[in-house]
Amino acid sequence: MTNRPHDVESVDCKKAGQVLARVGEKWSVFIIMSLAEKPHRFTELKRALNGISQRMLTLCLRGLERDGLIQRTVIAVMPPHVEYALTPLGISLTKPIIALGQWAFEHIPDIDAARAAFEARENGEKT
Repeated sequence: MTNRPHDVESVDCKKAGQVLARVGEKWSVFIIMSLAEKPHRFTELKRALNGISQRMLTLCLRGLERDGLIQRTVIAVMPPHVEYALTPLGISLTKPIIALGQWAFEHIPDIDAARAAFEARENGEKT
């Protein structure tokens, strides 16, 4: 099998899929956009991201740190606290995320209409 650019079985496509899975997660997007404004402490992020559990925030932050998108810094004060900030790689991701968000906002009516048409077809076929 050759390594064509869109060959879903290629090593590069599988790696790209892993990256897209990380940056496409709902909470990852919200974390990145929150950190685009300024660095935040854990509790500030938790408050800013209404509805995220402490465990989910911890898992997302670890994953984003592992992938080099955010940096975790321990501040040596009493009591010590941790601050999260975007790395240059994370900053480079904000522009595509903003573009995708703008696309979503612009197309909400189209998607709502498509969903309604789909549901109507589904309900019509089942009766």
